[in-house]
Amino acid sequence: MNKTGQAVEPALPMQTWTVVADGMHNAFTDLLYWQNAFWMVFVASPSHFASPKSRLVLLRSADAIQWQEVTRLSGDGQDIRDPKLAVIHDHLLVYALLNRAFDPQPYQTICAQSRDGETWSRFTDAAPAGWLLGKPQTPDGATWYAPAHHLKQGAACVLQSKDGLRWETRAFIYEKIGSDETALVFDAQASLTAVTRLESGPGMFGSPGCGTIISIARPPYEKWDFQGTSTVTRLDGPALFSCGQTYAVGRFQPQIGGRLHGQGSILSRKRTSIFSVSQHGLTHLADLPSSGDTAYAGVVLTDKEVFISYYTNDPARDMSWIQGMLRPTQIRLARMPMSAFLGNKG
Repeated sequence: MNKTGQAVEPALPMQTWTVVADGMHNAFTDLLYWQNAFWMVFVASPSHFASPKSRLVLLRSADAIQWQEVTRLSGDGQDIRDPKLAVIHDHLLVYALLNRAFDPQPYQTICAQSRDGETWSRFTDAAPAGWLLGKPQTPDGATWYAPAHHLKQGAACVLQSKDGLRWETRAFIYEKIGSDETALVFDAQASLTAVTRLESGPGMFGSPGCGTIISIARPPYEKWDFQGTSTVTRLDGPALFSCGQTYAVGRFQPQIGGRLHGQGSILSRKRTSIFSVSQHGLTHLADLPSSGDTAYAGVVLTDKEVFISYYTNDPARDMSWIQGMLRPTQIRLARMPMSAFLGNKG
């Protein structure tokens, strides 16, 4: 435990550094490796809340340390947020969500594509109306699967596509009000694991009903072999990766309790944290240097290392979530040896 209360696991050695700290509220990252370079996308905005000034910022780096801005993409006068990257049929695709509400309630997924990362098509609708796509993944390079949730319908599902632009429903995850952001990953045996942020009412001070739904399926991914709910955290803005076993990165609330600090409370302190994921639930492994408004990670696995992008307020100031939403945030990267994950037993 360091001086600001972040649980740094000695058995998980990491290096972390700041990529962007320019006074903006920089948030909602994603990360991938393509054409011999790291690519990172995030949102630059005045605050966590909706703004027509928000922009997607795309960066490129050969070593994940020195970064160059490639382009900025706007929502054409609307708030734009939650970008995700994918490479499908030799094109780099960026997905993002459009939003009209000050306290964000996105209503549509849009997508643009590029052959080189520099020249981009116009945004077009990328999913059935109202469905909000997460990061697409593929077990075979031929069929792509994306998690999606629909705020008005109160449902989360897995969609499938051959081109990343036209999607159809493969399986529903949860069909009750409260299902939210979802991430999925395939392991070496092509089994699919999904984690879904579970809300429980609109309360600003959290709720004991909040948590994370864990769903596991084998091909052809039409029914779930396992579903359960973990209350270790409400895994906001989740990212998943498979490295010997399944791991999640997302928002964690280390202290829960009392009328004002239920799970998901805006008054509580938050972390970006790493968890192991299994049928036994989520197991907290370590925090990344983080505080305030934080999480929404991207993950890249190389032959020997794991790279994680995320955003946070100044990690040296352990402020509440709501304080952080109104203050500048940094984009940071963490690097860890893959051997630390391969040897982890959760």
